[in-house]
Amino acid sequence: MILTLTLNPSLDRTIAIGALDRGAVIRAAAAHLDPGGKGVNVSRALLANAVASRAVVPFGGDEGRQLVRLLAAEGLDMVTVPVIGPTRSNVTLAEPDGTITKINEPGTALSPGELDTIAEAVLAAAHEADWVVASGSLPPEVPADVYARLCRRFAGAGILVAVDTSGPALACALGAAPALVKPNAEELAAATGMPIRRLGDVVEAAGKLRAAGARTVLASLGADGAVLVEDTGIWYGEAPVTEPRSSVGAGDAMLAGFLAGGGHGPDALAQALAWGAAAVRLPGSRMPGPADIDPGCVAVGPPDPARLLSSTPPAPAPLP
Repeated sequence: MILTLTLNPSLDRTIAIGALDRGAVIRAAAAHLDPGGKGVNVSRALLANAVASRAVVPFGGDEGRQLVRLLAAEGLDMVTVPVIGPTRSNVTLAEPDGTITKINEPGTALSPGELDTIAEAVLAAAHEADWVVASGSLPPEVPADVYARLCRRFAGAGILVAVDTSGPALACALGAAPALVKPNAEELAAATGMPIRRLGDVVEAAGKLRAAGARTVLASLGADGAVLVEDTGIWYGEAPVTEPRSSVGAGDAMLAGFLAGGGHGPDALAQALAWGAAAVRLPGSRMPGPADIDPGCVAVGPPDPARLLSSTPPAPAPLP
């Protein structure tokens, strides 16, 4: 069973538009409202493919109650933890060529008591888990080492921890030796201080994250595919999508596919890419099921270090 924790879940409204024209009145072609948050999406993708999962979900206010209703309607196995602050709402503007503009609320702070209650819920549910996924941004005022502390607690119980976050939370988590981290290219650049322009840069940056404590690095590169760096080897894979609809949640589907595929090696990378590509072909933040997934679209092999990425992340700020 795969247990997920989402400290900053959301209601995700995706609005399809013809083109984003700043300052104009834009009429929507369609709209979708989905439950959101990175860990929530991992559990939704696993559920869609009949893989056992349970989600720990803090919720608050009318938005939080609506989030829980949506997840219950999907049949998600979850542990809900009521909190005082309202659950955030995010908006995604999706253009026909696949261009995505996201507006994410920061969320509301969690008190120390609420964090303790959430941690207790995770620990109580984790005894059946093979993996715990600690995923997503942190709400305001939540200590950056919260994922690191969970990693240390679970490591003592022999439970593998996957971390998908960014900034100080990722830096702290690396020191707690997570079994897996899943940064994107921008997060790799920020965590290492390296420019990420080629596949060779991705491999080098992933090596730095492993040197800092991560056992395995699954680097998602958007349309450029993904790189997997672990003890037994280094692999690159891609799964081209000719008609992208929405990239929202695609990285979460990728992580779900990787864990469902065993959590290591080229076969798991291939499954990760197939699930991620399937998510990109779907509207909003829908998670793909078996009918949506095409394993034949994936190619996996050794990376070409000189290969340029089609999209280069912003230059990282100088490291202190």
